[in-house]
Amino acid sequence: MPLPNNRTTLRKLTVIVAVMFAFGFALVPIYKRICEVTGINDFMRPDQVKNTQVDLSRTIRVEFDANIRNLPWSFKPEVTVLDVHPGELTTVVYEVRNQTDRAMTGQAVPSYGPALAGLYFRKLECFCFAKQTFAATETRQMPVVFVIDPELPKDVHTITLSYTFFELPGAAPAEVAADRAGKPVPAAPG
Repeated sequence: MPLPNNRTTLRKLTVIVAVMFAFGFALVPIYKRICEVTGINDFMRPDQVKNTQVDLSRTIRVEFDANIRNLPWSFKPEVTVLDVHPGELTTVVYEVRNQTDRAMTGQAVPSYGPALAGLYFRKLECFCFAKQTFAATETRQMPVVFVIDPELPKDVHTITLSYTFFELPGAAPAEVAADRAGKPVPAAPG
């Protein structure tokens, strides 16, 4: 039996590759149709997508408080009360303003009422995670993104989130303060 020549083999392989490529593209609509008929992967339809972690049967009243300790800043939440469902992703914005003519650094410390609420209050983004350096007279909007764990005890209907800003003396390097104020950074000695 004679061996096929290279051109015949190349043609056969090219046809096989083309058929495999076409079959790969045909699988997508075939798969979608099978899913529609059988009801499999119905959750993939945009009108069916929902967050199953949100407990719509409960509403928690969240109160927001802002305090300053020995710091010449203004500090307040944009909203003081919000009703949220456990499991619902929520964003609240606080406004902070350095009312002095010098750069200052502070750190916010949260507290919760009742105290056990802190175990169920999950912050995903918060200005309290790091020290905050403000240039002279700088105003900043700072978000807090949080979720209340659906496991929060059923007898808790109100949570108070209170922040207190404290000054961190000497915590602002001259370079950071000058940069925020738009002034040139002083050269290092040497």
